[in-house]
Amino acid sequence: MPKARIKLYSTELTKLNTVCSQITDIADKLKVKYSGPINLPTKFLKVATRRSPDGEGSETYERWEMRIHKRMVDIAADERALHMVMRVPIPPDVNIEIQVIE
Repeated sequence: MPKARIKLYSTELTKLNTVCSQITDIADKLKVKYSGPINLPTKFLKVATRRSPDGEGSETYERWEMRIHKRMVDIAADERALHMVMRVPIPPDVNIEIQVIE
């Protein structure tokens, strides 16, 4: 049976988890097989900038970090389930990819 692989990316962990829980609630309500949400490795983007813009004084740096959290949910490719997943409200901070696998 074909399945849909849903990948979710976000910098906001709470919003990402709420969307994942909404998708799994849909699968539970429709009694469709699913697996997940599976935690994928978090990507860390690090930037170090110098505090003093003119070059005078001691060399002190500020370190900035952005984390990109990822989740994956596999759900059976039932037409009703996928239609309801498409209607889930996605916040602007969350990116979603849906891929159908045979």
